[in-house]
Amino acid sequence: MTKICVLDDWQEIARASADWSALEQRADVVFISRPLQSEDEAAAVLQDFDMILAMRERTAFPASLVGRLPRLKMFNLTGKRAPSIDLAGMARNGVTVCYTTGGESGAATAELALALMLAAARNIPSAERALRAGRFQRGTVPGIKLSGKVLGLMGLGRLGQRMASYGAALGMNVIAWSQNLTPEAASAGGATYVSKQELLAQSDVVSLHLVLSERTRGIIGAGDLARMKAGAILVNTSRGPLIDEAALIGELHRGRIFAALDVYGQEPLPPGHPLLDAPNTVLTPHLGYGSAETFRTFYQQSIENALAFLEGAPIRLLYPRA
Repeated sequence: MTKICVLDDWQEIARASADWSALEQRADVVFISRPLQSEDEAAAVLQDFDMILAMRERTAFPASLVGRLPRLKMFNLTGKRAPSIDLAGMARNGVTVCYTTGGESGAATAELALALMLAAARNIPSAERALRAGRFQRGTVPGIKLSGKVLGLMGLGRLGQRMASYGAALGMNVIAWSQNLTPEAASAGGATYVSKQELLAQSDVVSLHLVLSERTRGIIGAGDLARMKAGAILVNTSRGPLIDEAALIGELHRGRIFAALDVYGQEPLPPGHPLLDAPNTVLTPHLGYGSAETFRTFYQQSIENALAFLEGAPIRLLYPRA
């Protein structure tokens, strides 16, 4: 019987997000919720599966791992972009690669960036902890209002433009920079173009909305963090490696800035990671695109893709089998 792995179900919501009964009548469907900690573990766990339905940005599939999965015939990805997965290599190895839609608008991620900004500005996590511990207001540091403050956006694509509109609605002055941004494009996206140095020096909130690439990796380094205003908030819902994490941790412990983070250089964050006990932080576990609506679409289309492949007529092909 065909064996199908539903991989990366870290929140244990896959089964409740869609109707799996039609697929389970055709195949042995196994749900794996625990993160796989190494390539060797991934190879051992996945080697007997014919099909893998994976969640993007979780388990990495380099060429070396793909070569250790001899039974793999179909790989399904939520979304179309996955830098840590050798999709072209899978196709060369005879694997059909399919994708799902559902996360393209960026609304869920942009809304989380807004939530992180507000939570950091008003010290909501620490206030909640104090309240639950019986310290009503005592020991809770007052936050800041965002109206009249400067929101600096690094990246003004789909998500950055949504964040610009949120900032404008809050009465913030919105400025933006990216490597390809022009003053005209910034104005059209709801922001004023500035240089990178000006953005860091002027912003009360810096929010990252960049695609991770060799050009953007480490784009916020130690010097950039030092250039930020004292008390400024750094929001990252894009990719962890955009920021020099060690330098950020140092700044947090010095108490100069605040960080509101949804993404990290290593995911899941391991126990004892220095960010977990760093001051001046609001941390969420990479929730960005993961709304209930998005997961329903992801998993329903994953089921449709798997059934179509079993019928010999695959749909939503990202990389047809070579």
